[in-house]
Amino acid sequence: MSWSSPTNWSSQTAVAVRPEEAEASAPGLREAEANAEELLGLLTRPITKKDLLQFTDQLALLTDTGVSLAQAVRTIAEQESHPRLRRLLEDLLDKLEQGEDFSRALEDHSRLFGPTYVALVRAGEATGLMSQMLQRVADYLRAELDTRRKVRAAMAYPCVMAVMAVGVTIFLLTYVLPKFTPLFSRRGMELPLPTRVVLAISHALMGYWWAWLLALGAGGVALAWALRSEAGRWHWDGLKLRLPVLGPLVQRIILSRSLRTLGVLLHCGVPLLDALRLTSQVSGNRRYQESWDRVSEEVTAGKEIHVVLQEEPLFPPMLVRMIATGEETGRLDEVLQRISRHYDREVEAALKTATSLIEPLMIGVMGVVVGGIGLALMLPIFKLSSPG
Repeated sequence: MSWSSPTNWSSQTAVAVRPEEAEASAPGLREAEANAEELLGLLTRPITKKDLLQFTDQLALLTDTGVSLAQAVRTIAEQESHPRLRRLLEDLLDKLEQGEDFSRALEDHSRLFGPTYVALVRAGEATGLMSQMLQRVADYLRAELDTRRKVRAAMAYPCVMAVMAVGVTIFLLTYVLPKFTPLFSRRGMELPLPTRVVLAISHALMGYWWAWLLALGAGGVALAWALRSEAGRWHWDGLKLRLPVLGPLVQRIILSRSLRTLGVLLHCGVPLLDALRLTSQVSGNRRYQESWDRVSEEVTAGKEIHVVLQEEPLFPPMLVRMIATGEETGRLDEVLQRISRHYDREVEAALKTATSLIEPLMIGVMGVVVGGIGLALMLPIFKLSSPG
C-alpha cells in the first residue's frame, strides 16, 4: 500500500472541494473584503466641506439634466474613491430607495451636512425645484469655503513665525547656552543680571522639562474643558470680539456668515422664524447666537427685525438701516445677500490689514527674544575679553 506525499494529499483535498461549497464561501469572502474596506475607510481622512461641495455640485448637475435623485446619488457613489463618503452615499441611496425624503435621509447625518443644508433641501422638496436648490446649496458652501480659505491663508504666516520663534528660543536656551556655562563657571566671575536670568530659565527648562510638559498638558486640558462649558465658551467668544486687531475681523466673518445664511434661506422659501433659528445656530459665536435668539423671540411677538436689531450692540447701525430698507421694500433676502457680499469684501480687506500688522509685530518679538538671549550670552564674553 502506497501513501501519497503531503503535497499530493493537500492538492487532492483542494480539488475535492465541491463547487457549491466554493460558491457558498464567496459571500463570506465578500463580507470580509467589505469589513476590511470599512476598517480602511475609518483610517482615512474624514469627510470635509470640500468633499460635500463636490458632491453637491455633481448632484445638482445630474438632477438638472433630468436624472432622478436616487439614480444621481447611485452614479456619484459608484465613482467615489473616498471610502467614508462612498459609504455615506450608499446609506443615502438605501433610504431613498426605501421611499424616504432626501431631507429626512440627510437628517441622520446632520452633524456632517448641518441644519442649513437640510433646511434648503427640504425647501427644494416643497417647491419641486430640487436641482436649482442644490445649486444654491453648492454656492452657499463655496462662499463659506472661500472665506475660510482666505482666513487660513492669511493666518498661516504669523502662525509659522510664532512656531519658529518658540522653537529657536527653546533651542538657544537648551542647547547653545549650556555650552558656555562651564566656561563661566571655571572663570568664577560674577555674571551680569541678564545672563543670570537667562541661565536660570535655561536650567529650569532642562532640569524640570517634565514639569513644563505636565503644565502644558494640564493647561491644554483645562482650556478644552473650559471651552466646552457654556460659561467658558461665552467668555471666550466675547474675548475674541474685543481683541485689538482680530476682533473686528472676527465680527465681520460672523456677520458675513449669518447674513448669507439668512438671505439664502429666505430666498429659498424657508419660513422667517425657521431661518432665524438656523442663522443663530450657524453664527459660531455665543454672543451673536444670543442676539439672534432674542431677534427670533421678538419677531415671534410681532416686531420687525430691524427694530430688534437696533437694541443689539453687536450689529452696526448701517447694517440695521439696510435691513430696515429691505423689510420696507419686501426685498429682505436680496438685501441680506448683498450685505453679506459687502462683508466678504471687508473680511478680505481686514485680513490684509491684520496680517500687515501682525507680521512686523511677530518679527519684532522674535528679534527681541533672540537678541536678548544673544546679548545675555555675549555680555560675560565681553567682560572676559576686556583688559583688567
